[in-house]
Amino acid sequence: MINLQRLDLNLLVTLDVLLAEHNVTRAALRLNLSQPSVSVHLAKLREIFGDPLLLPGPRGMIPTPRAGELREPLRHALDALSHALAPAAPFDPSRSSHTWRVAASDYSESTALLPALPGLRLMAPGSRLAVLAQVPSLIARQAEQGEIDLAFHTSEGSPAGLHRRVLFAEKYVLAGRAGHPCLKKPPTLAQFCELDQVIVSPDGGGFQGITDKTLAKAGLTRRVVLSVPHFLLVMSVLASTDLVAMLPSRLVRNAAALRVVEPPVDVEGFELAMLWHERSHRDPAHQWLRGHIAASV
Repeated sequence: MINLQRLDLNLLVTLDVLLAEHNVTRAALRLNLSQPSVSVHLAKLREIFGDPLLLPGPRGMIPTPRAGELREPLRHALDALSHALAPAAPFDPSRSSHTWRVAASDYSESTALLPALPGLRLMAPGSRLAVLAQVPSLIARQAEQGEIDLAFHTSEGSPAGLHRRVLFAEKYVLAGRAGHPCLKKPPTLAQFCELDQVIVSPDGGGFQGITDKTLAKAGLTRRVVLSVPHFLLVMSVLASTDLVAMLPSRLVRNAAALRVVEPPVDVEGFELAMLWHERSHRDPAHQWLRGHIAASV
């Protein structure tokens, strides 16, 4: 049994050329080596295989039966190795049949994925996109195990150990239905605190968020009368009631049914980031998808 750990790959390359040329001089020219160097390689090969491999003949060298058995398997093996070590081919989205899997909240779906979808369908029509519900505590494991290609999360609190690209900075605005009598102009802080409001609580059932923490620093509270888990429901609630909500600006910038004003309280915004694992970092297809999404938002 030949010990592959001790086998010099260069010797196999030399053997491949010798089996094709049947001549040390011509093999040396093809390998850009001196004739003595090729002869040394041949001597080592004979020792490794326990066979003379090539014998002197009237018109060059004659392969032994063992050498004949080696020729095709060796050529296929070197071809496969060369293919494996070749630089990754440029990614052509028009010929792609990838299925990408991304984890996103409904906010990320609306602000990051939806703007990217038309271009994705146009440039990579053979690809597929699976959007999974985002569970922040699972992102790191899902990315590591290849269950997701990308995840979207605020920069603050993103799982450690993942690559991150900030897509945009977001701020909060106050939104209510178009024609809302209390939003004809931006309300005062006192008026704001008296408005019936709805809050998005991703964990479910919460009635306090970052706005309430900001108000509390000034000794103030607001009237939160409805808590929902998704932004999509908030949009419908606002359009059909007199409730108002503090919402990320990108979510409502094209909502014709809503009236949007600057809030009287300065609530800190956030950054939306795209996350991925090292295992996908250099993959050309993955790089294309990340670049396309970043350019679309």
